[in-house]
Amino acid sequence: MSGLIANASQLWTRYKEHRDEEARRALIEHYAPLVKYVAGRLAIHMPNNVEIEDLESYGAFGLLDAIEKFDPQRDVKFETYATTRIRGAIIDGLRSCDWVPRSTRAKARALEKKIQELTHSLGRTPSDDEVAAALELPRDRYFQMLDEVRGTTLVSLDDVVGGESPQEAVRLSDLVTTDDPPVDHDLIQSESLSELAAAIEELSDRERMVLSLYYNDGLTLKEIGHVLGVSESRVSQIHTKAILNLRAKLDWF
Repeated sequence: MSGLIANASQLWTRYKEHRDEEARRALIEHYAPLVKYVAGRLAIHMPNNVEIEDLESYGAFGLLDAIEKFDPQRDVKFETYATTRIRGAIIDGLRSCDWVPRSTRAKARALEKKIQELTHSLGRTPSDDEVAAALELPRDRYFQMLDEVRGTTLVSLDDVVGGESPQEAVRLSDLVTTDDPPVDHDLIQSESLSELAAAIEELSDRERMVLSLYYNDGLTLKEIGHVLGVSESRVSQIHTKAILNLRAKLDWF
């Protein structure tokens, strides 16, 4: 592994200082697995008509952009920097082709609105049963609705925000914690990030657990299902509901 790291360091020097195209091609080849990794994680949110090859194609542009703009002198790992760029390129590519049907967006908005209404009236995050009852839907139809709108919850707890440099930036997923005590809001400079941290704390234990295992620990939905003793489909529903709960509390999210 140390040999690979040393080799990558030499490639960065050759490309950034001498614009060596052979080094650039080698860097692309070296970091190409990042594209497959990010595309694979996003694919779980996609309906069946979205091909993972398309996600990888969009992500490749993000990798090229990351290699071009990355500064090896800064105290940040390229993998961290590139993951955000790749993910952003994939989401931009999906949005450009408007892959989510209007009917699905309408269902997502209806869910968000109902959750928001219940949150305000109850003074807390509503349970699945409460949302289903408010929508006048049987439980099985409600969970089917969560499955249908999962593609609209492509958000981004993987995104990095805040700070003028990569060293000062905060990854939204860093705010997801199952630890006690919760995150120290005094350490969060951005008002929006502080609001998000507070909203995450109000999620159910299971919702925070799913977000933490997915975004922080990098587990797949199937692996999370094994940890929690539930199906992969149920984990997907918990993730979707968690994101909808956050959106109900945060206008900008």
